[in-house]
Amino acid sequence: MTPKVRVRFAPSPTGEPHLGNLRTAVFNWLYARSTGGDFIVRIEDTDQQRLVPGAVNTILESLHWLGLDWDEGPDLPTGQFGPYYQSQRKTLYTVIKDLLITQGAAYECYCSPERLQEMRQTQQQAKTRVGYDGKCRDLSIADQEKSAATTSPVVRFRMPDEGTTTCTDYIRGDIVFDNSLIDDFVIMKSDGYPTYHFASVIDDHAMEISHVMRADEWLSSLPRHVHLYQALGYELPTFVHLPIILGPDRSKLSKRHGATSILEYKDAGFLPDAILNFLALLGWSLDDSSELFSRDQLIDSFTIDRVGDSAAVFDIDKLSWMNGVYIRDLSNSQLATEIEPFLDVSADLALATPDQPDLVDIVPVIKERIKTLREADEMISFFGDHELVYDPSLLIPKGLDEKHATTILDSVYPILEKTTDFTTATIDTTLRAHAIELELKPGQVFSVLRVALTGRTVAPPLFETMEILGQAQSLKRIRQAKTLMENRK
Repeated sequence: MTPKVRVRFAPSPTGEPHLGNLRTAVFNWLYARSTGGDFIVRIEDTDQQRLVPGAVNTILESLHWLGLDWDEGPDLPTGQFGPYYQSQRKTLYTVIKDLLITQGAAYECYCSPERLQEMRQTQQQAKTRVGYDGKCRDLSIADQEKSAATTSPVVRFRMPDEGTTTCTDYIRGDIVFDNSLIDDFVIMKSDGYPTYHFASVIDDHAMEISHVMRADEWLSSLPRHVHLYQALGYELPTFVHLPIILGPDRSKLSKRHGATSILEYKDAGFLPDAILNFLALLGWSLDDSSELFSRDQLIDSFTIDRVGDSAAVFDIDKLSWMNGVYIRDLSNSQLATEIEPFLDVSADLALATPDQPDLVDIVPVIKERIKTLREADEMISFFGDHELVYDPSLLIPKGLDEKHATTILDSVYPILEKTTDFTTATIDTTLRAHAIELELKPGQVFSVLRVALTGRTVAPPLFETMEILGQAQSLKRIRQAKTLMENRK
């Protein structure tokens, strides 16, 4: 019988999770859900100096918003493999540290930060391997006791200093590491807290993690972890190192590329399903051509066999395009609900008045034009019952003069006033016919009216906008435009 898949997302509460962090969470979650396994959230809070108050809540909020549920974690009463905060396993780490020292697999190091800094500088100048030189590897009992009287030691794991270590990554296969290039690394800091290398190995074993799926940056640490597993007599999990994420310019992903907090994308008006879809494609593909997947389709299709080893490229333009597709897939009522929190308070109040159109009636005319929910506010702000503020010179489009613009406004008003069927189709037919009567191009007439009705040169479709505004509001704005033109003289 195949062992149950158990994977984990183990963030450090040192800040807000960005898209790179969440990509790791998405891949682990998809693999758990696609195999009927367990997805565990574990908080790696052993770096006490860098802990940020409230970061754990932010991490959990980000996962909740993205729709990633977990089977075991710090906020759930269930789960037999806790605790789910690393700091709560401190006693266990100490016991295992002592065991490794007794076995001779680890030792206490009393080197001061100043001595280590000087050592590194000397190595850099000599262009030799930069790493711990093993000074405390074989200290006598007397020297240890003497140093312990004045110094709190760290504990280092004793790595083999010759030969090679062969490690297996699910994606890349066997990888051979030269042991002479890997120094004795710290597993326990002087404050008594374990390092990531030590704690993660112990926790993954204690939690029966079957697959360690993590970022590519940890690949160089794999031989250290393998030797720890072997020294402790633990069975190795399957290691899956996800491909690095680069910016469009092929440089390391950074904030300038858009690698910001996931909650910033929420605030910017991105939909969680669009973000999930986008993140799933950063290193995984179904058939090298399909790009749009529902949540259920991702779960049904995901397999680590389709995770590549080449760098994934983060393209904010592609994410914006994808978000626009997801917006257009929403029903009008769903989109209205999603948009409402992003509307300016004044716009909300204006739209709520009895004489104003409902938001659900407005969204069809902006649906095809927005890529984020936040863009809707600017797009629909003119629908409110308020006087538009704009430069009257905008009423004079290229190719026309002030006289033409005034003529259009003066002549259109009575025609629209007499229109009994104030609908998109009727308005379209009426205005096109009137443009012919004026011996003007329809686009010239529409340009003047667009500014008069919306206060801008670029806006949602004119005829649909007029129908939504209604006859009275449309006429009111044309009167306002006429007044603005008269005051220019």
